[in-house]
Amino acid sequence: MPDAMTGGAALLGRLGEDAKSIRGRLTPDALMSKITWFQVGGPADLLFQPADEDDLAKFLKLLPGDVPVLVVGMGSNLLVRDGGIDGVVIRLSGKGFGAIERLEGNRLRVGAAVPDKRIAAAALEHGLGGFAFYHGIPGAMGGALRMNAGANGAETTQRMVEVRAIDRQGNPHTLSHADMGYSYRHSEVSSELIFTSAVLEGTPDDPDAIRKAMDEVQHHRETVQPIREKTGGSTFKNPLPHSSWKLIDEAGLRGYRIGNAQMSEMHCNFMINTGAATAHDLESLGETVREKVYASSGILLEWEIKRIGRFAPERAVQPFQV
Repeated sequence: MPDAMTGGAALLGRLGEDAKSIRGRLTPDALMSKITWFQVGGPADLLFQPADEDDLAKFLKLLPGDVPVLVVGMGSNLLVRDGGIDGVVIRLSGKGFGAIERLEGNRLRVGAAVPDKRIAAAALEHGLGGFAFYHGIPGAMGGALRMNAGANGAETTQRMVEVRAIDRQGNPHTLSHADMGYSYRHSEVSSELIFTSAVLEGTPDDPDAIRKAMDEVQHHRETVQPIREKTGGSTFKNPLPHSSWKLIDEAGLRGYRIGNAQMSEMHCNFMINTGAATAHDLESLGETVREKVYASSGILLEWEIKRIGRFAPERAVQPFQV
């Protein structure tokens, strides 16, 4: 790794005096374990929390082109490896990217840092149906747009109209629904684009009916998911028409553990940190589950949790391959 990329102080040095014009927060060597739901992960060389979209664009224009940039949201479906992350991690703040605005028709403009649960609440307030599924997703708008987040038979693609984004050079873009290239838990948009807001569209509905749908989503989460554990949500995508949890259960892996990492007894497609698990423990557990499920069913599970960063020295986890 080049000398200029050995830590946050060196990276700040590359920005020089121009860094003083940035209004957001720059934190060198920021521990990712403090902002991920698994509570594991080494330091990011530099964590940047922009004040607003203009501040984000200015920072990206200043940042040398060879510096890697990664965007994280609420850290809910994210596993950061123990060796940390090269370059800059950008995390959008609620203050700068957390607004919800009612537009004409049945539309809402939603900032990328708005928690999914608050989107559902805002839709209820405005009498808009079609958003109740967000009540059960433990993430924010930016991540929902990136991975076409969904639950209870509904997906982001059904609500999304357009997205505003900033590219790696600090230039703004407006993306249509077609530009997103949505499929199951996936979009085709370049990872270099940073989503800042989206326009979503619902349908007029009775508030009592909306509230009932949200209550059903909440009841489902509380009764079948380990929501009070240190987890990252669904570990693997459903290999349709199959359900990952059924395949894991049939392979005898409910409650299976490596170190302090465990497949939940309550919902065995949820991986949990039972105490002092490392990212190595969690990723090793996931790859072992993939191997054993394949041996049991012939189906290769695909990670839904995003794994990022460097492995700690001599602690690499080899992905299971057929």
